Amino acid sequence: MNISGPFVRRPVATTLLTIALAMAGLIAFRLLPVSPLPQVEFPTIQVSAALPGASPETMASAVAMPLERQFGRIAGVTEITSQSALGSTSIVLQFDLGRNIDAAARDVQAAINAARGQLPTNLPNNPTYRKVNPADAPVLILALTSETLDTSRMYDVASSILQQKLAQVEGVGQVVVGGSSLPGVRVELDPGTGR
Repeated sequence: MNISGPFVRRPVATTLLTIALAMAGLIAFRLLPVSPLPQVEFPTIQVSAALPGASPETMASAVAMPLERQFGRIAGVTEITSQSALGSTSIVLQFDLGRNIDAAARDVQAAINAARGQLPTNLPNNPTYRKVNPADAPVLILALTSETLDTSRMYDVASSILQQKLAQVEGVGQVVVGGSSLPGVRVELDPGTGR
């Protein structure tokens, strides 16, 4: 006896069974939770550090490298990417998908503390970190221009007024002001004169 024998002998029952299976499949397909853009949380942390007036090369060698060495020792890190610019550096750490982001944040803070002795002494603030989701793309990018204000004054207005107003809008997750930086002052004493 072969497996197709009963189906060949009963063509009406076979047709009804086929229709029932097709309908059950269509109903099940409609009930599947399918999304064209599924929400996947990648455990990612961004570390930022600033040293006003420092060249990108200085930021890469004196700030990013010591931090990267410490971050490389953290368990579960799959990728480290850094970008250095004039006066700032940004390091993005991506972790295994199974890694708890809060535990990873604690490890990042411990690594920042461990690297503090290797960072420049004139670094005004400790490097900061924040949890990010790489799937969150900017929804709106604004560019400001002015014929009456210089770039530092525009940056001041954008960071003190515009950024705060936009951050208060319901549904806004993050507001970033870029394109300039706060002015830095460097004071060097002449050891010979004591002034």
